[in-house]
Amino acid sequence: MVIIDRDGGGSPPVDELEAALAALAVDPPASLSARIFAQWCRVTSPTGDLYVAFSDQGISYVRTAEAVGDDETVFLESFRARFERPLLAADRPPPGLLPAVRTGRTRPLRFDLGQLTDFERAVLTVTAQIPAGQTRPYGWVAKEIGRPKAVRAVGTALGRNPVPVLIPCHRVTRSDGVPGEYVFGPQAKERLLRAEAVNLDEVRELASERIFYLGSDTTGIVCFPTCHHARRITAKHRKGFRNIEQAAEHGYRPCLHCRPGIATGDAVGA
Repeated sequence: MVIIDRDGGGSPPVDELEAALAALAVDPPASLSARIFAQWCRVTSPTGDLYVAFSDQGISYVRTAEAVGDDETVFLESFRARFERPLLAADRPPPGLLPAVRTGRTRPLRFDLGQLTDFERAVLTVTAQIPAGQTRPYGWVAKEIGRPKAVRAVGTALGRNPVPVLIPCHRVTRSDGVPGEYVFGPQAKERLLRAEAVNLDEVRELASERIFYLGSDTTGIVCFPTCHHARRITAKHRKGFRNIEQAAEHGYRPCLHCRPGIATGDAVGA
């Protein structure tokens, strides 16, 4: 038994002992179930219900209800096959998920991408920066990560995205106006883009005329056609270009928001 002498008979003061004891405190270990199981929930989004798996490390897996036949068993089995870990139903969604799926602004969410390679994580990090309602071509992603020749590898990395919809790989498209491939199929990709009000029909029409960039003759700035700045250009002030080099020859500089060609060494302007 330890006797504390409050009158100072050689023993340390009580407050020092309390401080020393407090310094020994450690966080309780994670429960055994948390180490074995991840959690899952089903949430409603503007484009349909989503099954979402997550842990304290972040969100790790997403599938649309349509993609799994609206069958939670299929979702649970597909997660276990990929991650070799079982799932338990969660009491509540992870923090921030509900507002993120409602608004399309998912940057505040935490993701667990530990199974991916450094290259794949770099691709998804850049892809997560594409705003809702806009698209970027595969080549743009490759340039943004400093691998301009790895366009095909970018497509492969996006196909392995374990958290589609939340990390919006559906916003990466072909430059000819065609949405391109998608983990849930090209039709699902087009539905997601149209739900975000992407101007797909205009992009296709422009591409048919070999126009892939739009500039404003009042600002001297050139953008991707889906950039919100490009969509504000009135018809009489809109100039179309086949590539950034052509735009530069006419005195246009790339938009600092959508950054078309910024990784190719084009002048970016102020």
